[in-house]
Amino acid sequence: MSIQDYISAHRARFMEEWASLIRIPSVSCQTEHKADMLRCAERWKELLLEAGCQKAEILPSAGNPFVYAEYQCPITNNKNHQSPITNHQSPIPTVLVYAHYDVMPVEPLDLWHSDPWEPSVRDGRLYARGADDDKGQAMIQAKAFEYMVKTGQMNCNVKFIFEGEEEIGSPSLEAFLDEHKELLKADIILVSDTSMIGKDTPSITTGLRGLAYWQIEVDGPNRDLHSGHFGGAVKNPVNALCEMLAQVVDQDGRITIPHFYDDVLPIPAAEREMIAQIPFSQEAYNKAIGVDDVFGEKGYSTLERNSCRPSFDICGIWGGYTGEGSKTVLPSKAFAKVSCRLVANQDHEKISQAFVDYIRTLAPQGVRVRVTPMHGGQGYVCPIDIPAYKAAEKGFETAFGKRPLAARRGGSIPIIAAFESILGCKTILMGFGLEQNAIHSPNESMDLEVWEKGIIAVTGFYKAFAPRIM
Repeated sequence: MSIQDYISAHRARFMEEWASLIRIPSVSCQTEHKADMLRCAERWKELLLEAGCQKAEILPSAGNPFVYAEYQCPITNNKNHQSPITNHQSPIPTVLVYAHYDVMPVEPLDLWHSDPWEPSVRDGRLYARGADDDKGQAMIQAKAFEYMVKTGQMNCNVKFIFEGEEEIGSPSLEAFLDEHKELLKADIILVSDTSMIGKDTPSITTGLRGLAYWQIEVDGPNRDLHSGHFGGAVKNPVNALCEMLAQVVDQDGRITIPHFYDDVLPIPAAEREMIAQIPFSQEAYNKAIGVDDVFGEKGYSTLERNSCRPSFDICGIWGGYTGEGSKTVLPSKAFAKVSCRLVANQDHEKISQAFVDYIRTLAPQGVRVRVTPMHGGQGYVCPIDIPAYKAAEKGFETAFGKRPLAARRGGSIPIIAAFESILGCKTILMGFGLEQNAIHSPNESMDLEVWEKGIIAVTGFYKAFAPRIM
């Protein structure tokens, strides 16, 4: 039976299983959903066993539990397989599939057009929290695996590891990987938690930016002061904070932190040519986000700036009176949350300390500054010449009818770098999200046609990565 026929025959069941996950409000950042996290993990355990795994279990961590499942291929002992990693003869390869079962909060509820915890299908899309990120994309992986196993075509071992803390920065993941290195040993890691350039422009994510994040507190007088009595005589913490942050990026869009660019590698000419082939309209981009013009590092295009180059942003800033009407105060405190997106080869811990040191040098007299590093992660780049990447290319081409573009993305998934450093293998990012899916926002959705093509693409990956051995 072809994969298309299999999907058609089982579509109703696939949709109901997907819905059963969505109905569990597994919001990792809200303590009232603690019990829901375990419920969702248990549901995934059931689904992976039903899909064909021979073993599935819930493994504890310092935070929310992990779901682990595995499938041992009956032809594991065949010695004719050429390992995709070592190029030596060895048992057939093992694929480790990663996903996360936690989701973002749904607020503000009044902006949803339907219940975020009850899937609603309209205009060819399924609307719900987790429709894409990541329950929908994880289901793509599960159903491709199911087809390959149930039809006797799976020629490699497959392991699944699903976590419940991705949306809060995966605080328990690295310790879990360290503890279970042998259990999670694999030739390649497969992840569907990223996006494509467009529905008609399939792409494979080949790079992710790293992240460093801080909170800044500026203390001034011991209380809020009357701005008429003290204004002009006492340093205003909000003014000081704005002055300091304004110096972090210069007029050419360059970040001024000393030694910030020491480890930044230039974008290879071949990659710049590839980026230039990506369909892009600057006018449409500006219109879509409601700006008259863009700003960024001089000498780079918009697509290069938001994927291959580092950036600095003020994510939030507050202090003083912000209520209705006016209150003439000189605030005693000011706060900001700021972040840097980093590129491959930049160490987030090194950059974090450099920023702390730099802000202290910018602090004016009359205020006290405290910078608290919050979280961070390394960037990641995947080579496009390894067998697993080539297999992913073939899978996309089978499903979408065209070769996917290789594209770096501007977001951060710190766990991908952790996989490489701890488990010692590369990750293939076979994501099927679209910008219009509005992940993390009200009315998150998944294009159902793309979802089914995603199943076909992952099926194609397995067939190309571990072809039938006669």
